[in-house]
Amino acid sequence: MSVTGGKMAPSLTQEILSHLGLASKTAAWGTLGTLRTFLNFSVDKDAQRLLRAITGQGVDRSAIVDVLTNRSREQRQLISRNFQERTQQDLMKSLQAALSGNLERIVMALLQPTAQFDAQELRTALKASDSAVDVAIEILATRTPPQLQECLAVYKHTSVIKNTPLYFADKLHQALQETEPNYQVLIRILISRCETDLLSIRAEFRKKFGKSLYSSLQDAVKGDCQSALLALCRAEDM
Repeated sequence: MSVTGGKMAPSLTQEILSHLGLASKTAAWGTLGTLRTFLNFSVDKDAQRLLRAITGQGVDRSAIVDVLTNRSREQRQLISRNFQERTQQDLMKSLQAALSGNLERIVMALLQPTAQFDAQELRTALKASDSAVDVAIEILATRTPPQLQECLAVYKHTSVIKNTPLYFADKLHQALQETEPNYQVLIRILISRCETDLLSIRAEFRKKFGKSLYSSLQDAVKGDCQSALLALCRAEDM
């Protein structure tokens, strides 16, 4: 933090949060993600609640969304393991059987370990362009870790993506402007960024498009998955 005229200049985090009306919460939150470690976490209670949600009369989708969109990825992995030990059943498979459509896709993505989620998204991205699939696979398969790190450093230096939050804000806006929202893009970005910098993405979205990401999701997204995506986005930006 820099000093200007005898006063401490605000950090980047504080500056972004001030635009969202959240500056007072910086110290408690500590990140620019919308989803954080749940402080009153009880793995037993969460596993039991998910079990009740899929074994009662009808599927309690709101309970599933409430648990999984309010726990960090690490906590969700602990819940999965506890559920397995408690029921001798795989939580992902149990929820997959109980859900469908885009809500099922969201829940599956939330329950995947980070490496698995990233690998799946990479495969999806590579399938979108065969010429990109061949080049990327060749690089990933033939370079040593130090070479890959150097390649990434060069890419970051030469890439035109200088403002990462703005880049993702643009992608989200584009996904929402299609006749049918591009749920694959919405799910990928909201889940991959909700624990890192979704607050700053929300700020860039509001600044550029004059409308909050939360309101945009409310207007464009329909069905069971709306509540899950809104929960990941977390709040309205005035």
